[in-house]
Amino acid sequence: MPSLEALVAAGHDVALVVTQPDRPGNRLKLTPPAVKGAAERLRLPVLQPERVRSAEALEGITAAGPEVLVVAAYGQIVPRPLLDLAPAGAINVHASLLPRWRGAAPVARAILAGDRVTGVTIMRMDELLDHGPVLARRETEIGPHETAVALGERLARLGSDLLVETLGSLAEIQPEPQNEEQATQAPKLKKTDGELEWTLPADEIDRHVRALEPWPGVTLPFGGRRVKVHSGRAAGGTGSPGDILAVGRDGVEVACGRGSYVLVTIQAPGSRPVPARVLAAGF
Repeated sequence: MPSLEALVAAGHDVALVVTQPDRPGNRLKLTPPAVKGAAERLRLPVLQPERVRSAEALEGITAAGPEVLVVAAYGQIVPRPLLDLAPAGAINVHASLLPRWRGAAPVARAILAGDRVTGVTIMRMDELLDHGPVLARRETEIGPHETAVALGERLARLGSDLLVETLGSLAEIQPEPQNEEQATQAPKLKKTDGELEWTLPADEIDRHVRALEPWPGVTLPFGGRRVKVHSGRAAGGTGSPGDILAVGRDGVEVACGRGSYVLVTIQAPGSRPVPARVLAAGF
């Protein structure tokens, strides 16, 4: 959405917005993607193919007569016929400093790995995943307590600004091939990525909590059951992994494999998120 809104604000003529189909939401009611809502507010035509490789998608995009294709967090591989369609080619806004973190979850993977710096890349697309030559990059530091949601929102704004700048000088930019030896992968997150134990170091637990919120989220043993951890912080306490070291107004401190972790907001199965000290009071 930030990229789409930035293109319109900069005066670009957006010929067509292509986004995912409406999907079942609460009570199975079809819910449109947020990009569709933004496009309708901006009075832009919208196409929602189930598969961008389909004849419907190719026909609809061809009819729009685009000079350039811009892709931002679309979620499908764009096929060669579409990549070759626009005279100025297809460019992608990607939330990492390529070739680091190619794939579906670059923001979460950067936090999980403990990266100090990340950023956005504008690249010219080819048929491989996040593989094409780089047109522009912009770096930013990852805050020590920043979540994937907050970082993702920041990178989306950063990427939209860089996209507009790049389009303004597209004809003069010399693309830079990516260094394959430096490439790393950022595969989709799985539910099991968040199933943790207290034997892990506290800083690793902290990175998982920040990276995997809201999905798949982190679960840890607490009071004889696994609870979802919504927020907390690493600390320097010592003890046997899983031992509760302290209960206070600011949270519940639990010993880890190295250091300790202070649970602040947690959620028991079938319940709402509550302060960790509230659940701890029960045992």
